Amino acid sequence: MPNYDLPPRVKIDFEGFDNLPNEPVIFALNHTDRYNYWPFQYKLWRSLDRYTATWVKGKYYENPALGQFMEVMNNIPTVSRGYLIARDFQAVCERTPSGDEYRALRDAVNSVAGLDAPPYEPSALAKVVPAPILEKARDVLGVAFAPHQEDYPTYINRLFGQMMARFVELNIEAQQKNLDLLIFPQGTRSIRLSRGRIGMAQMALYLKAPVIPVGCNGSDKVYPGNSPIGSPGHIIYRAGEPIYYEDMAEFHIDAPFEPFTAEAESLHYDAFQGYIDEVMERINVLLDPPYQFAEDLESDGVRGGKRFL
Repeated sequence: MPNYDLPPRVKIDFEGFDNLPNEPVIFALNHTDRYNYWPFQYKLWRSLDRYTATWVKGKYYENPALGQFMEVMNNIPTVSRGYLIARDFQAVCERTPSGDEYRALRDAVNSVAGLDAPPYEPSALAKVVPAPILEKARDVLGVAFAPHQEDYPTYINRLFGQMMARFVELNIEAQQKNLDLLIFPQGTRSIRLSRGRIGMAQMALYLKAPVIPVGCNGSDKVYPGNSPIGSPGHIIYRAGEPIYYEDMAEFHIDAPFEPFTAEAESLHYDAFQGYIDEVMERINVLLDPPYQFAEDLESDGVRGGKRFL
């Protein structure tokens, strides 16, 4: 349990939160450790009487008790093509995919989705991954896979599309209930800031919601491991100026689009990436030097399929 008001005391400070819009916003927060959003939510509630719905990885809902806790806390489970690939692989093969296996499957799925990836060659994929992945009929999260009717990359994209349609609905419901969205644009934990992924940009442009860049400093010292009990320390959250929809006109998409669809991500990738790059730059200036951009813009956390398991 959080111990912010009990010894050993965790000091939490907010800087720059005086001018938050009087409407639901999207908080874009760097993700240094497993729990760095807890002190943020606590301080936001105690100081500003605001509540959040946080994007969290779908894997946390696999444990029924933890899933129920996540539900009560207004979290929104998000999945990715990578999560579906890694989770399905583990279920079928009873092990985590190797780096080469994951990369081959991810490239095939991305290629079929029309995203930036090498051309999909079924015979080449079959040489890299175990045959049951491509040939075994099964049910994944309630959606049937029949290999004689569709290939694996097409199936994963169909499953992803169905799940993300519901995900978008949950975000709309949160906004309608006057909840702020709390999103980690990096998509994974990393002490150093890394390049943002396009998910948050899609939702921000779709909802036309203000985005508040937030830099988290010091939480990794309070939460150095897996324990939710914070060590004594000082966490500083710095908020930048609100980024209104109108401020990002160069990234606007004139035609209606459905977030997280292959069509939207293929047609509007540059706009999504440009938007999130600007947000990440604004987060970077709110961070102390140890947390600012890595030189290669890459995460220093877990990579590949292991990120999802």
